[in-house]
Amino acid sequence: MKLTPNRLRWILNLWPPFFFTGIKVLHIAQDWSGAKVRLKLTPFNRNAVGAHFGGSLFAMTDPFWMLLAMRRLGRDYIVWDKAGEIEFISPGRSDVFCEFHLPESVIEEMRAATHDGQKHLRWFESHVVDRQGKPIAKVRKQLYVRRKREKTG
Repeated sequence: MKLTPNRLRWILNLWPPFFFTGIKVLHIAQDWSGAKVRLKLTPFNRNAVGAHFGGSLFAMTDPFWMLLAMRRLGRDYIVWDKAGEIEFISPGRSDVFCEFHLPESVIEEMRAATHDGQKHLRWFESHVVDRQGKPIAKVRKQLYVRRKREKTG
């Protein structure tokens, strides 16, 4: 069964870490160049002051840069999350959203940086915002990318 963007969206929306925390994947581009995610504010993901729990804010952004890069680069590449960090800007007291855009120019940069088999580390930045576009958090993820080595023997 071929993994399409719509199929992955469906799978992620049923995945327990997303399903039980109010995270919903709203869209994955057909060419794997972007995605949009929503985190509903519920009694189960509020912190002590009634705002979004920071772990849920980070979780809503966690897999997307890696998944998009893996699909765009193809099977000849290894892609892993290497590091991540989150900066909380203001309390999220309503549903929040995050969009990811992975342009072809960035894919070409990663291919060029790994053409000789060397690893490449690249940071990506995401912004979690509320419905009005007010910034709630800034999330940075670092990807490890390397072209797979050819098997010998």
